[in-house]
Amino acid sequence: MSNVSEAPYAMNADVERMCTVRKGCDHGPAPIPEEGKWIRAKQITDISAYTHGVGWCAPQQGACKLSLNVKNGVIEEALVETIGCSGMTHSAAMAAEILPGKTILEALNTDLVCDAINTAMRELFLQIVYGRSQSAFSEDGLAVGASLEDLGKGLRSQVGTMFATKEKGPRYLELTEGYVTRLALNADNEIVGYEFVSVGKMMDFIKKGDDANVAMEKAKGHYGQFDNAAKYIDPRQE
Repeated sequence: MSNVSEAPYAMNADVERMCTVRKGCDHGPAPIPEEGKWIRAKQITDISAYTHGVGWCAPQQGACKLSLNVKNGVIEEALVETIGCSGMTHSAAMAAEILPGKTILEALNTDLVCDAINTAMRELFLQIVYGRSQSAFSEDGLAVGASLEDLGKGLRSQVGTMFATKEKGPRYLELTEGYVTRLALNADNEIVGYEFVSVGKMMDFIKKGDDANVAMEKAKGHYGQFDNAAKYIDPRQE
């Protein structure tokens, strides 16, 4: 005896002749944490989260950190940070125009110009739909603009740039605090501290009317045993 259901799509003859057997287990998707609530996500509009994804380009020449704030499936905020090839920075500019206003499914299937940004979007998508987000247990999530806190007051990406050779040793070029101007060495020529310029602060001083040299001095700081060093060097010149 056959039990033929009227499906909205075509079935081959073998399947049409089969009888219907009901599923005994149908409890839906597992709940995931979203903005302080447990959600059984079935549609893109069920997804709200703030999180990050990191991607790389095909030749692995550069990388992207992508931060998105998603509310009800729609991207409300995007922060695109890149390091590597020069073209990637311009790709990031285009991606920043493309992403806001799209659903996360649209964004996943949109060409975001650069391999690294596309890969970051893929990795971020996986985290969001599995409930592994920075805002998973934050009631009502994070306000739009949350990604700016990652940049700090100077609104600059936190970048670490170091260079080293076997013969000449390490050079600190840029750290979270800013652009490194001098390394402090002890009597054994080991690094014991460094001087830096916070570029974001310097630009703020200049915009307020300070002379550039004055602004640079005001934005300087140092770390470690800088004052007691035996020697100071310019890491880019010496």
